[in-house]
Amino acid sequence: MNHLRPSLGSGSRRIRVPAIVGSVTLMLVGTGVLTGFHVPTHPVVQTDPTVTGSELTTNEIIGIRTFIPPADIAVTADVVYDVLADGTELTLDVCSPASGALRPAVVSIHGGSWARGDKASSDWRAVCLWLASTGFVAYSVNYRLAPDAPFPAAIEDVSRAVEWIRAPENATTYGIDPDRIGVFGGSAGGNLAALLGARGTGSWTTGSRVASVAVLSAPFDLRETAITTGEATRRSTWTTAASAPPSATVPAAPAAAAAALTGDLRRITLRYLGCSTLADCEAARAASAIGAADADDPPVFIGTASEEFMPLTQATGYAAHLEKVGVVHTLVEVPGAAHSIGILDEPMRATVAAFLHSTLDR
Repeated sequence: MNHLRPSLGSGSRRIRVPAIVGSVTLMLVGTGVLTGFHVPTHPVVQTDPTVTGSELTTNEIIGIRTFIPPADIAVTADVVYDVLADGTELTLDVCSPASGALRPAVVSIHGGSWARGDKASSDWRAVCLWLASTGFVAYSVNYRLAPDAPFPAAIEDVSRAVEWIRAPENATTYGIDPDRIGVFGGSAGGNLAALLGARGTGSWTTGSRVASVAVLSAPFDLRETAITTGEATRRSTWTTAASAPPSATVPAAPAAAAAALTGDLRRITLRYLGCSTLADCEAARAASAIGAADADDPPVFIGTASEEFMPLTQATGYAAHLEKVGVVHTLVEVPGAAHSIGILDEPMRATVAAFLHSTLDR
């Protein structure tokens, strides 16, 4: 196989780097052809236009919001990478550093419970600009949203985006090396990034294959057993925190609120998969990176927060599986409740960028 060879060693790595984000102290431990010429085109839109365009629901200046973009990044917005038979336009934004030699590319996949969010929200535009500032050509991608377009629509869309990016004429237009494409995603976008990296076999330089995967706060296993385990573990952690002394590092959460919130991932997942229960939902395995990951996969970076919305068992379980099947990976854990790009502060950005460069640079 014609894989890129990462400079990382085999097996797993855990990293501990102190960091301060705002007032919170943290520890740091992935254009087709129009098939219906008479169908009017229309863009992907949020299912609920009243919700925010980012999975970060706080107004705090944390994570990616601490990034100040340089002035020399060029943004090409709303590039159509495919038009579906029903007229749906799939678009992406391109963030490019100053011209020069062929650069590696990173596909950025926004979060939002697979049901909302946008490539050009202020938070995800900042992700695109950050990736470009580190030397990548970044592609921030929109995809169809649930429940109108349940699984596998989103993963099909981001796969099309990679194929479009890799096409010789498009690679030349944006100055990328089509053999060096990675993917970055957060939350639901992290699920899609991980699945993109795990699907398929053979060379990481063809079709929709990618050569590096970096994700934050992602659900890797949507099956009933994994969701149930995560709910139980998180409920126990949060209810214990509710009775902890004020000096505890884990933020207190009332037991009733903890019990209610532990059902959120199940509800969101069912809406995305189009199932009424997970017990008999065949899509749950197909939508889980853990079901597809094997030794043929590219290196994977996993970032998570220990007390956040996403159960920690999702990250640790996937890391254990990657270790078992022999995939190079790095697991970074932060204490606290920040989620997804909310943990993408300066030290985490440096860590993620170093991982992507180590796996994509020749």
